[in-house]
Amino acid sequence: MFEKQYDVIVVGAGHAGSEAAAAAANMGSKTLLITMNLQNIAQMSCNPAMGGIAKGQIVREIDAMGGYSGIVSDTSAIQFKMLNKSKGPAMWSPRVQSDRMRFAEDWRLKLEQTRNLDFYQEMVAGLIIKNEKIVGVRTSLGLEIFAKTVICTNGTFLNGLIHIGDKQFGGGRAGERAATGITKDLIDVGFEAGRMKTGTPPRVDGRSLDYSKMIEQPGDDIPGKFSFSDETKPLTKQRSCHMTYTSNEVHDILRDGFDRSPMFNGRIKSIGPRYCPSIEDKINRFADKDRHQLFVEPEGWNTVEVYVNGFSTSLPEDVQFRALRSVDGFENVKFFRPGYAIEYDYFPPTQLKHTLETKLVEGLYFAGQINGTTGYEEAACQGFMAGINAALKVQEKEEFILKRNEAYIGVLIDDLITKGTEEPYRMFTSRAEYRTLLRQDNADFRLTERSYNLGLASEDRMRKMELKKEKSFKFVQFLKDLSVVPEEANPVLEDKKSSPMKQSDKVFKVFSRPQITMEDIKNFSGVQEFIEEEDLDEEMIEQTEIQVKYSGYIEKEKNNADKLNRLEDIRIPSNFDYSKIKSMSFEAREKLRKVQPATVSQASRISGVSPNDISVLLVYMGR
Repeated sequence: MFEKQYDVIVVGAGHAGSEAAAAAANMGSKTLLITMNLQNIAQMSCNPAMGGIAKGQIVREIDAMGGYSGIVSDTSAIQFKMLNKSKGPAMWSPRVQSDRMRFAEDWRLKLEQTRNLDFYQEMVAGLIIKNEKIVGVRTSLGLEIFAKTVICTNGTFLNGLIHIGDKQFGGGRAGERAATGITKDLIDVGFEAGRMKTGTPPRVDGRSLDYSKMIEQPGDDIPGKFSFSDETKPLTKQRSCHMTYTSNEVHDILRDGFDRSPMFNGRIKSIGPRYCPSIEDKINRFADKDRHQLFVEPEGWNTVEVYVNGFSTSLPEDVQFRALRSVDGFENVKFFRPGYAIEYDYFPPTQLKHTLETKLVEGLYFAGQINGTTGYEEAACQGFMAGINAALKVQEKEEFILKRNEAYIGVLIDDLITKGTEEPYRMFTSRAEYRTLLRQDNADFRLTERSYNLGLASEDRMRKMELKKEKSFKFVQFLKDLSVVPEEANPVLEDKKSSPMKQSDKVFKVFSRPQITMEDIKNFSGVQEFIEEEDLDEEMIEQTEIQVKYSGYIEKEKNNADKLNRLEDIRIPSNFDYSKIKSMSFEAREKLRKVQPATVSQASRISGVSPNDISVLLVYMGR
């Protein structure tokens, strides 16, 4: 059937569980992935898309380290867009519209081709914990399977409760039962638990929509891709999304159903995602708005199923139906299924170490929505990091932690552990104070070598990254050394309404001007020839342009990051007694005792700990 002893057991096969299982197995750990339904591995429970603002950076970081999310996003994409191109490159974020069925299929096939990985279909109903250490799991059939480490990636399934209007029933996702037992076991050993909610919109029949009344949303003219590897190629054809709007008529119909909404009549008591509110929440909170955008997203290449992004709801199905039929283009809409809200258990993430191992139970890791996050990408990167650290623990090697200036993944995990969350956490570029360093284009420069040293990123990836780095930096140096005379540069400068040159200058300096593009400087003598001689590809050329244009900003952020890392290097002993520091505020002592930060830098980011408290801590530590 399967083996009775594993290095790593992963509970749940969503985005977190899939990345966790792949990472642990690829690092040589004997791994078992247990899920309630093997047909639903890496299911896109909500919208059929990967990436987006800040989330796209996370997918590229996972890919740079040898995870699978980027590759699967590429192979199952039906549309590609680079968001925020009108802003600086720190804000550029890749996003794909996905073929939902193909995404799950490609993930499963990738996992089935992964060595050291076994599968089993059943519900995990309990955890086997002895002497504050995890030793295995217990299934609903009473089977006991033992492991050195366990990673819980339960998503919305822990005591999941689905709401549609005045109806409610147990479930972890539409058509799937909830998982029970694990929450009780964790509370019994001292964990603090809470409840959160999320929602999803109705799915409709695309054949019943009138797209002529909507605004077409095509993909990029020259589509890119997520993966740095050569395993995938950019799309050569794409499917369009569409956009339409709600109206006052739609809002009136929805308001009429508020008394039957579990959000407003008190049946749902938990907090939902602030940045992805339900349609009823939007028209209640933003009553001055007479319309809201709805994005009409196809679910795949061939299916007629459509996802109505922006219409998440838990209202009764008849209210949903009448309201949508009043939207332009939806006059004859047919439902595949109504939208619903779901409540589920989570565990405040301040109970974790930065490795995502729990503080209370050795060898037990949490990843994904169990930690209070929302989003496929946020879940996937946590699973990836938990899988790496579980494998390292089994191998008795040093833990792997990414700092805030190294990756968006580092920002996300540090936010969760030091600040906690009382509402579903979603990543934004604004959460990263070093976002100029943490761009989507340089994720491989930042992370591939570190992952390669772990034995995870392949040698091919490492060599590809080194070549890209070497050639782009060589191009930058060439531009610093190459001079251009006014006679050659001024026609370009005048055309771009940039002040003319009075004497020869380096191309690097001219290129640094905001109006001047790579296409402009390719016309300067020697530049195009260098590109052809060095066989520079688009990624190398783009990287060069960013290094030139943003050199000042990048240097400034590196200096700021170096200051942060000085505090990051000051470690706090694991048994440090904060109660002895009487000159520190009571709140700071309580928060520090609860979170148990590993470094002074982490301590400084805890809500309720002031700069003065950190000064006192440094003095007390002899600093």
